[in-house]
Amino acid sequence: MTGRATPTATIIAAWLTSGPAARALALLNANGEEARIVGGAVRNALLNLPVGEIDVATTALPDEVVRRARAARIKCVPTGIEHGTVTLVIEGTPIEVTTLREDIETFGRKAKVAFGRDWVRDAQRRDFTINGLSLSADGVVHDHVGGLADIEARRVRFIGDPARRISEDFLRILRFFRIHAAYGQGEPDRAAVDACIAAREGLAALSAERLRMEILKLVVAKGAADALIAMEDGGLLGRITAGVSYHGSFANMVEAERMLGFAADAIRRLGALTVATPEDAKRLSVRLRLSNAETKRLDSMGHRWWRMRQMDDEVARRRVYRLGPDRYTERVMLAWARAGRDFVAPRWRELATLTRRWSAPTFPLKAADFIARGLKEGPALGHVLTLAEDAWLAANFPLDAASVAAIAEQTLERFRHDHRL
Repeated sequence: MTGRATPTATIIAAWLTSGPAARALALLNANGEEARIVGGAVRNALLNLPVGEIDVATTALPDEVVRRARAARIKCVPTGIEHGTVTLVIEGTPIEVTTLREDIETFGRKAKVAFGRDWVRDAQRRDFTINGLSLSADGVVHDHVGGLADIEARRVRFIGDPARRISEDFLRILRFFRIHAAYGQGEPDRAAVDACIAAREGLAALSAERLRMEILKLVVAKGAADALIAMEDGGLLGRITAGVSYHGSFANMVEAERMLGFAADAIRRLGALTVATPEDAKRLSVRLRLSNAETKRLDSMGHRWWRMRQMDDEVARRRVYRLGPDRYTERVMLAWARAGRDFVAPRWRELATLTRRWSAPTFPLKAADFIARGLKEGPALGHVLTLAEDAWLAANFPLDAASVAAIAEQTLERFRHDHRL
C-alpha cells in the first residue's frame, strides 16, 4: 500500500503470489467458491510490519475444504471443524481456513452461528475495524467496516457497538488495550474505553489461560506503558493482576532493556509491573496460571531484589555465582527499575552487564578432597563442602592450587575445632 489509505487499497507481496498462502488461495478459489486472507496478516501488511500467521476465510464449507485438500494431497487437520475451521499444512506452514460465518444468536463466546457466503456480514462479526479487512489473491483489500481509514489514522475501534462486541467475549477488553498498544497511536478510542470499563465485571468470567495469553502479549507491545496506565485508571488492571502495579518501574524496565540491547521480555516486564516479593510471584502465578519456569523467574526476581543496590564488584560476582547469570541479571534489572531518581546512575548498567565481562568459575574442591584428608562420608562431608565454598567465595574465587589447598585445610581445621573432633 502506498500513500494515504483510501476506501480501496492493494497489497503487493511475495508471500501472496507464491508459497503456502498463494497455494491455499488457489486451492479454494475455484468452482464457484472464494477465499481471502483475513485478520492480522492484512493489517500488518498495510502497516509494513512483519506478517506472521496467515488465516484464510472461504465461502467453501468445511467438508469441501477437506475434500479439496485431500485431492491435492495437502495435509488437513480438523482443528475446529464444528466451528468451520480446518488447518492446512502447506510446505510445513499451518494455515487456518475458516468458512464464512454469521451470528444467529449472540450470548458470549457460545454464540450460535451459521455458515454463510456474505463477506460483509462475516467482517461485521469480527472485533476491531483494523482486523476486519480481507485480501483477495489479486492483492485487492476489501474493507466493509472502515478499517482502512483506521489503519491510516492508527486508530483502534470496535466494529459496530463496542458494548455488544465486548459482551460477545469479555477477553476483548484486554485485546482492545493490547491491540491499541501494538498498533494504535495517541489516546485510545473513548467509546471503546468507556465500554471496557462498563463491562469490567466480565473479566472475572475469563479463564486464567486466556488472561495469561493476552497480558503477556500486551506487556511487550510498544505502547504497553501507556495502555497499562489507562487500564489502571479504568479499574481494569487490578482485576487481572490481583495486586499493586508499579508503572514507573515498568517504564524503567522498558528503558533498561533498550539501553542493554535486550529484546522485550514479557516475564521480566511483568515482574517490574507487579512483583515486589516472592508472594507476589506466587499470587500472579495462580491468577494467570503461569508455567513453572515463568513462576520461578518471577520468584527469583522478587527475592530480596533491594540487596542488589550499591554492590561492589566482589559482592556482585558472588551473586552471579549463587544465582547464575540469567537470574542475576534479571534481579539486578528489577532493582534498577525500582531505583527511582537513581535510575540514571551509570553503576546500574555496569552491574547489569557484569556477566558480559565475567563468568563465574567452577568451585574447585570436591568431596574426594576432604575424604583424602581423613573426613568420612556422611552429613558432615556436605557441611564441610558448604563451608569451604563460602570461604572460597569470600577469598574472591582463587583457582591456584596453593590457595585452594589452604582453603581446604583451614575449613577442615575450623570444622574439627567447632565440633571438637
